[in-house]
Amino acid sequence: MVPACAGARLPSADRGFTLIELLVALTILGLMSAVVVLAIPDPRGRLVDEAERFAARTVAARDAAIVSARTTRLAVDTGGYAFAQRRSGDWRDLAEKPLGPARWTTGTTASKAEVEFDPTGVAEPETRIMLQRGDERVAVDIGADGAVRVAR
Repeated sequence: MVPACAGARLPSADRGFTLIELLVALTILGLMSAVVVLAIPDPRGRLVDEAERFAARTVAARDAAIVSARTTRLAVDTGGYAFAQRRSGDWRDLAEKPLGPARWTTGTTASKAEVEFDPTGVAEPETRIMLQRGDERVAVDIGADGAVRVAR
């Protein structure tokens, strides 16, 4: 004897998802994935943050020139920057924090420049240093009065 329901067909609602339901679910998953990927920050950080760190260290170099009454030099190249102080007529590289040499983060380059802060904090020459990463650019201005400003 065969059960009565063996040959019966299930209603269409009980057979699984429709194509439309699957497409809607995939669309929602795709949108959620895009939001997550776009929300992940760049592991290198923002270029403006790197410019702010550089500007803060440059201000520390100017202050070191004033406090120590020695001319302090900032040398910037495409790979990084370093500070030195004039002692007994020679330039001596500074190695201790916060004025030790620093490298730009991966993908960042900068225009070459050399600036000297005299013992009164005056900068020579007045300079604009351009930082670039991909299409993004940020300028750090060093005024003749020794003021350091990040220009976005």
